[in-house]
Amino acid sequence: MPSLVSDPVPSALRTSFARLSRGGAAALMVVVTLLWATAGVLTRQVQHAQGVEVTFWRSVLTAVSMVLILTVWRGPGYWRRVPWADTTVWLSGLLWGIMYTSFMMAISFTTVANVLIMTALNPMFTALASRIFLKHRLPMRTWVAIAVAVLGIAYMYATKLNFGQGREMVGIALALLVPVSASMQFLLMHREKQRAQRLREQALQDGSGHVQQGRDMLPAVLMGAVLSAAFCLPFVPFQASAGDMVWLSLLGMFQLAIPCSLLVVASRVLHAPEVSLLGQLETIFGILFAWWGAGEVPGMPVFIGGGMVLGALAINELLGWKEHHA
Repeated sequence: MPSLVSDPVPSALRTSFARLSRGGAAALMVVVTLLWATAGVLTRQVQHAQGVEVTFWRSVLTAVSMVLILTVWRGPGYWRRVPWADTTVWLSGLLWGIMYTSFMMAISFTTVANVLIMTALNPMFTALASRIFLKHRLPMRTWVAIAVAVLGIAYMYATKLNFGQGREMVGIALALLVPVSASMQFLLMHREKQRAQRLREQALQDGSGHVQQGRDMLPAVLMGAVLSAAFCLPFVPFQASAGDMVWLSLLGMFQLAIPCSLLVVASRVLHAPEVSLLGQLETIFGILFAWWGAGEVPGMPVFIGGGMVLGALAINELLGWKEHHA
């Protein structure tokens, strides 16, 4: 009887995601970036908690959210199957933890514009890492799209970038950890996708009919949140109010836990550079949300730079779709 209660929904979800098309994965990434882009608006609502405390509570509440998500999605028995001793899963968790912590801490040292420009280097880091470590030959359209996207975001914030001294440089250095860690994360998930493909091909060749499943990387999202919270804990002043906790809960669940889980799913279908390029939509959506939710009206550079980014993404995806169906 317990299986009748817990299995039907998780099984349906697994079947749906297993059949995810390339177009579906791209649409899923758009949803991911929409949820990520709420970070600025939600953080602006927090009144008393600042800096490391925001990072701590967001990570703690992300961990709680991931426990709930995975229990509902995979069933209560899922936790007995989690590969707690798998070093690859823990490495992925460490990378998630670095990204969670670095992004929020960087904002406490420097401006959001500076952080966004640094994180916008993600496609470049990912593409170069893919070429160096995976020997993946990138089509010219992807290189051009990466260049245009980076230039577009740089143009959007060119007048606001201020390297300054001291705290500003610490913030810049912390922000750079985000695209570096993200590129390594995407490569790690891409390698896992290749490994799972080899297992399927081997099962077909053997004729055994038994297909060994690849690693489940979703627990890494939870591990990253736990590692981030553990790092921040010694420095937290615990000044958050009850109202702050509501907004921090939204940050943990809807801005981080859900989109990061969907990112793991989408990365099984899309190439690493494609994931990182689509991830740049977060910047565009973030600006629009700030306009709508915080009254920050974007200037002409935002419209021009945003148009460059969206145009590069649209053209790259269209050409990729044509090549895939040629």
